[in-house]
Amino acid sequence: MTGSYHIHLDAVGGIAGDMFVAAMLDAFPQLGERVFSDLAKVLPGEAGRPLLAEGSSGAVRCLRFGLEAHDHGHEQGHEHAGEHELPDHEPHAHHRHGRYRDLVARIEGAGLSEGAAAHAGAILRHIAEAEARIHGVALDEVHFHELADWDSLMDVVAAGSIAAALAGARWSVSDLPRGGGMVRTQHGLLPVPAPATVEILRGFAWRDDGVSGERVTPTGAAILRHLVAGSAKVEGVLDASGTGAGTRDLPGMPNILRVLAFAPVAASVSHDRVAVLSFDIDDMTGEEIAVAADRLRTLDGVRDLAVATLIGKKGRALNGFRLLVVPDALDAVKQHCLAETSTIGLRWHYEERDLLERRGETLRDGEATVRVKQVHRAGGVTTKVESDDLASLGSLKERRAVKERLEGRKD
Repeated sequence: MTGSYHIHLDAVGGIAGDMFVAAMLDAFPQLGERVFSDLAKVLPGEAGRPLLAEGSSGAVRCLRFGLEAHDHGHEQGHEHAGEHELPDHEPHAHHRHGRYRDLVARIEGAGLSEGAAAHAGAILRHIAEAEARIHGVALDEVHFHELADWDSLMDVVAAGSIAAALAGARWSVSDLPRGGGMVRTQHGLLPVPAPATVEILRGFAWRDDGVSGERVTPTGAAILRHLVAGSAKVEGVLDASGTGAGTRDLPGMPNILRVLAFAPVAASVSHDRVAVLSFDIDDMTGEEIAVAADRLRTLDGVRDLAVATLIGKKGRALNGFRLLVVPDALDAVKQHCLAETSTIGLRWHYEERDLLERRGETLRDGEATVRVKQVHRAGGVTTKVESDDLASLGSLKERRAVKERLEGRKD
């Protein structure tokens, strides 16, 4: 499975673990066999059978993911993962697998597909660390009440399996719906977003669409924290899409998470043939070499010229010239090399080369107008500002700021 996708998560209704898994398996159905195989390894027989079912939400076709044995399903507002079980309270027998360290051991010992356990463990750890901070307890003592239900553990493992299969993908997410009101948990009512969700998603952008209820669950939040690394510009060709739904009905809108998977634009490559012309100089001053290089660089048919410092026999310093020349202009350029420099011999050969598509453009940044070169690569378009135009700007700090804004990177 390629990892070169940019996967954008459009949280229309919000995000929960089951919504993420359903949307991803809708977009990438070829991952279903891997995911369900991993679930069979981690879930006991009495947990029920994982099920992916087609349905609709707000007149939008979607998939839903859950356990066949559960007639209630789980959804935003139903799942609240991570409430701490006090040390002097022995959990009920059916909740014993809900302690963080036990869940980690179960995941690591299940023999999941390559990378799945590491991703699932990382997602689970985000929830556990948030709960440990909220309740002031040691990480290993965190107990997950609702994660003690097998369906929520299933979401974590399925998400880990998907993330491992798409290793190398870039992930982004829309602004998240804040929701509102209260959510019922093992220890009473808590405000929405739930404290664990708030703790996990510090730094993420939120929106208020006027629809209340729990819109982002702790498991959904942990998946986002694990996969989404800062903001990312969405680029590429839309290759796949998927829609996963929660079981709640939202007023006037579908309760869905939409996945948009963008494949990189194929690089446009042209092919040509150039003559490589080279010679060495050991008896010209630096000023003379600079003048000769400037004159040769402007000749018709010269595509590039580089001068390198070399060491010749007996430790003598040399300056090596290398020119890339259009084959039809080679004879004329050779005559200019003999006239502009002190060399008494020339070497040349022909080489094949591939060139990425490039174009020049003039951009305005505040008061500055600069030329840039844009190159179309497999991973998208890269931009390089002409250094001569940068040199005419103000201080080093200002030049670097313009370069960073236009090229999208720091020095």
